[in-house]
Amino acid sequence: MNKGLSAIICLTLGWLFLSSASAEQKQQLGGWDVHYMALNSTFLTPQVAKEYGIVRSKFNGLINISVLNTDDQSAQSVVLTGQAKNLLGVVKELKFKQVTEGEAIYYLATLPFSDQEQYRISVDINNGLKSKTLKFQHKFYAD
Repeated sequence: MNKGLSAIICLTLGWLFLSSASAEQKQQLGGWDVHYMALNSTFLTPQVAKEYGIVRSKFNGLINISVLNTDDQSAQSVVLTGQAKNLLGVVKELKFKQVTEGEAIYYLATLPFSDQEQYRISVDINNGLKSKTLKFQHKFYAD
């Protein structure tokens, strides 16, 4: 695993640990454990953001998803498509980029937001044989 991805993982896990919103963000969908997080892109260092082509901005969120086989916890190569809908009903399409580091696979998407904007996020996960939908909500804050 390279330094950039390690930094993302450490940073986001630390952020999740400190967040009182939820201790662990994981859903079991069929035979998959789907881990997910949403955070402000400014939590990334400039170097990590540059490495993954992410624009750091206090109005730019980052969604990070990993899909693991429930039985052996191996990373799954899947196709993610999704959308985020705010409370006014405005829909923004999510375009996920697959990042592979050794045996780890992560999917990253950015989402522009306004301060204190809440989104209902729906992500379809498909491996060609089965399809499941991850749904969660997140409120973004400009820092």
